[in-house]
Amino acid sequence: QVQLVVSGGGLVQAGGSLRLSCAASGRTFSIYAMGWFRQAPAKEREFVACLSWNGGSTYYEDSVKGRFTISRDNAKNTVYLQMNSLKPEDTAVYFCAQARTSYSSCSYLYTSSQYASWGQGTQVTVSS
Repeated sequence: QVQLVVSGGGLVQAGGSLRLSCAASGRTFSIYAMGWFRQAPAKEREFVACLSWNGGSTYYEDSVKGRFTISRDNAKNTVYLQMNSLKPEDTAVYFCAQARTSYSSCSYLYTSSQYASWGQGTQVTVSS
């Protein structure tokens, strides 16, 4: 079983940047794709970004393309989400997640059911 600890959320003005981190422990990190999801108040959890196990493929939700970047540092067992040009509609609780199966690309990893383990979430609030 893997444990995922998310950090880096906070309050930022529109147009600003934040970097979220998700540190993993307890299961081999480097062979699993990682994803980020978010959930705004009164809305369902939605996919944000995915990064394959080897960093070779990424997939982003349309509204964050060009603004958000997912990356990983396997030496630190950590996945990051760099968020630039933030908008008020990005306000949500952000979660990281680890894919169920090893050696996955991101071709189909855009639904929460494809992920087995979840971090605790961190609040991101973007003021206008």
